Amino acid sequence: MSLNQYIDHTYLKPFATEADIVQKCSEAKKYHFASVCVNPCNVPVAARELKGSDVHTCSVVGFPFGTHTTQVKVFEATQAIENGADEIDMVINVGKLVEGNEEFVKREVAALVEVCHSRGRILKVIIETCYLTEEQIGVMCRIVAETGADFIKTSTGYGSRGASYEDIALFKKYLKDAPVKMKASGGIRTAEEAKKYVEMGCARLGTSNGVGIMEGLEAADSY
Repeated sequence: MSLNQYIDHTYLKPFATEADIVQKCSEAKKYHFASVCVNPCNVPVAARELKGSDVHTCSVVGFPFGTHTTQVKVFEATQAIENGADEIDMVINVGKLVEGNEEFVKREVAALVEVCHSRGRILKVIIETCYLTEEQIGVMCRIVAETGADFIKTSTGYGSRGASYEDIALFKKYLKDAPVKMKASGGIRTAEEAKKYVEMGCARLGTSNGVGIMEGLEAADSY
């Protein structure tokens, strides 16, 4: 199993410097990760550093709480794409979902799908599973499928917990045969954990420990 191709190499710290982003891009190119995921202000640097490589530039939108207005999320995604982002990871408005306003959430996701797909970009929808019931996770699986978003994603890494195997089991239960890919994100620290998520069907893994995971695999292979 080639775990590198599943990893979104993530660096979303508020104190990230240009040097940090350059380093993360260098690591991603070395290991041929799927993407480097950065905050919107760092997209130009990542896009510059990854140009000509097989690693995509990914940006978050509405991060980390999802409480931006829809118009701001649309503008943020549009600008990130113009600055070189190949993929967008948006955070839903969790409060609207929890209070039962499914139509608001669906309209917002659909608006971001339009922004991304009209420009040939991928959209991943972060639902922050740590705050949701099984029923609400089921609702989000339906919304993501109905709007045509590319991925459903567990977590921002800033909630009360990251991904769990139970989250992915619920995604599979409610997505059924929908052509939606799954991304586990938050708290994935080891190669064993990463392998388990991939075996469960995840197409991407969001982690800031991509290098550690790859070095662990290399150590195991050499041993």
